[in-house]
Amino acid sequence: MTSGPRNSFADYKVDGHNWVTLTTGEYYPDILQVACQLYEPVLVMFGQLLRTSESSVRLFLQISEVPNAWMRVQLYRVFRKYVSPEIPVEMLRRKKKATDISKQFGGRFRPVQEVQAAFMSRPIPDEAMCALLWEYKSRGQKGYDLTERFFSLFRLHFPELPIRGPERAGKDIFMGKIFKDYPNPTRPVDFVIYDVNGREILAIGLARYDSDRGGAQEDDRTGGYRSCADEIFRYTEQHNLKTKIIFLNDGPGLLLGSMWNDYANIERSSPDKIIVLTLRMVPERITLEWLRS
Repeated sequence: MTSGPRNSFADYKVDGHNWVTLTTGEYYPDILQVACQLYEPVLVMFGQLLRTSESSVRLFLQISEVPNAWMRVQLYRVFRKYVSPEIPVEMLRRKKKATDISKQFGGRFRPVQEVQAAFMSRPIPDEAMCALLWEYKSRGQKGYDLTERFFSLFRLHFPELPIRGPERAGKDIFMGKIFKDYPNPTRPVDFVIYDVNGREILAIGLARYDSDRGGAQEDDRTGGYRSCADEIFRYTEQHNLKTKIIFLNDGPGLLLGSMWNDYANIERSSPDKIIVLTLRMVPERITLEWLRS
């Protein structure tokens, strides 16, 4: 442990493991029973659609016609594993683009006969597939936990300041809703902190939980933060606003690669206007003086 005051995010790196928050995980194979109960109907429906499809393209189009959105997304995930692992689910799930996707990529789909043989070789429920689908279920939950805990912590320390945004799942706040004439109105942020009267915007925040990061993902995250900060400050400087930016990041991913240094450099680029912190740093790093300065 170091002694003395810490003035920047970089100062915490020497004992960074003491400043990150670890969320609880789920053990394998403990999750299998619940996972199989949840996803067995998905595998049953996939098998039904597979048996009535003369081609993999037809299977894809049939999945796109399933009315229940949750079921449709799970079916797309199974389809990707069996039929087209190179196409991301985010692309497959675009229901209105199903015909275009089938024309553009259908030629590379695994033949339906091979899909049928592979599917029939597995039991129902297939524990391996259910475990894979369960991994998708927990994605984003750690981020939701982070924002919820931050809201609670902020209100404990600053009960007089309104903070708004989705505390768990929900739509991000768009900058166009915060500033009517913002040039990039669809820029999403996670929370907004107002003054006591609820009129002046003291700070805009982004929150992310990094379970693990590295390589291109690490570069994308920090590069995106720099771009976001530059864009917001261009606007606030033009309008003579004192709005700050809070980058709330937590999790063991901060300890990997150059992540900690990269975030420290972002804060260092505008130390009076940007704070990077974890949940454990909130009480000593966010102050009324800084928010109002």
